[in-house]
Amino acid sequence: MRSAQAALLASLVLIPWPAAAQDAPDPAPGSAAPATDMLAAPPVAASAPPSLPEKLGEVPGTWDLSRDGTNRRCVMTLLLDSGEAGRKVNFPAGCRRALPVIAGVAGWLFVDGAVRLVDRNVRPILDFAKRPDQRSLVARAESGEHYSLVPLDIVAMRPAEAAGGAGTPAELAPKPSTLQAAIPVPAALQPAAVAAPGPEPGIYALDRFQERDTCRITIDGAGGGVKIVPGCHDGGLEVFDPVRWRYANGRMTLTAKRGHSIDLVPSGDGRWRRDPEVGTTFVLRRVD
Repeated sequence: MRSAQAALLASLVLIPWPAAAQDAPDPAPGSAAPATDMLAAPPVAASAPPSLPEKLGEVPGTWDLSRDGTNRRCVMTLLLDSGEAGRKVNFPAGCRRALPVIAGVAGWLFVDGAVRLVDRNVRPILDFAKRPDQRSLVARAESGEHYSLVPLDIVAMRPAEAAGGAGTPAELAPKPSTLQAAIPVPAALQPAAVAAPGPEPGIYALDRFQERDTCRITIDGAGGGVKIVPGCHDGGLEVFDPVRWRYANGRMTLTAKRGHSIDLVPSGDGRWRRDPEVGTTFVLRRVD
């Protein structure tokens, strides 16, 4: 009998029992707390990044190239077709006068997740990188000047359904976790509601850096439609082609026909400026 009990005890000792959570070693001073200790303050889901291309096939379309701090700009089209130097790029002849740096541009490449404008020998002229806000690209020329490349209408901006996606933007938007929804926010920590007047319906003129009234649009009341007034001579806005607007949380959002959008914030005296301020100045000014 005693030999049988000894054999049973020996078999139990050899069974590898899983370690209990409380048996885990305490974190070293200054180290991150275990995930189980952070349930009271779950991480907030990051908002969807703006529509900069992540792969080559998302780059083709229309881009706005500008020299920072000036009103010099060019609306160019990047094509997926192969050319003499990388892939083809088209831009009006006037761009060479507005931005002499691109006089030798013969094509473009997609390198390290950003666009590179190259010459006939595939040497870089403007080697762009993503800005931290993920809304535009920036490059520094050999002369020290900085240039911004802002997407106006590219494949990466097209709605998911247009590219064969399986859901609408609302369905694809990140949703708060069940845990977050279950944790009430104390009233003292909730932001106070600030009533800010939205944009008034009517006619707005588009002002650039030193150029005023380059184009005019009309916006309807209650976040309705947007129309470009005939006689517009701003290629960037015409390519963007806004068709509707809305106002929420102190920001006016213009949405293009293809679904992409830009945000504007009030800057006083009936003016609304693009936020963030990238590329050439973009200010909508209320006119009578």
